[in-house]
Amino acid sequence: MSTVADKLAKKSTRKTSGKQVRLRLVYVDFWSAIKLSFLGAVALAIVTMVSFFLIYLVLDATGVMLKAEEFLRSFSNNEIVLSEIAGLPQVMAFAAVVAILNLIVFTVLGAVVAGIYNFAVKVTGGLLVGFTSN
Repeated sequence: MSTVADKLAKKSTRKTSGKQVRLRLVYVDFWSAIKLSFLGAVALAIVTMVSFFLIYLVLDATGVMLKAEEFLRSFSNNEIVLSEIAGLPQVMAFAAVVAILNLIVFTVLGAVVAGIYNFAVKVTGGLLVGFTSN
């Protein structure tokens, strides 16, 4: 397989002004992967909460919520009140549940990916990366 690092190694026959380094990534620290995936999950949770809030505000400001409530009342003989079911507190509580679930899943997936990579390195030998200074 021809990679950038292999091409850099072949070009080393001519003199260059910079150094070329070939490194192989053979281990991903499990705890570091968990911390990084948790940090990404926190950012995703914040984005989730803000997006739910903004979408609710837009739907409420444009009157879509009132039209949907009228539509539901016409079918249910005024038994279903959408503003009680899908008010701002309920929407934000649902957003918080979704954000927490995403936080847990994203963090666990980061740990799983690190474990899978560390296992795959034993078979493939790792990821070869070439660096050069120009």
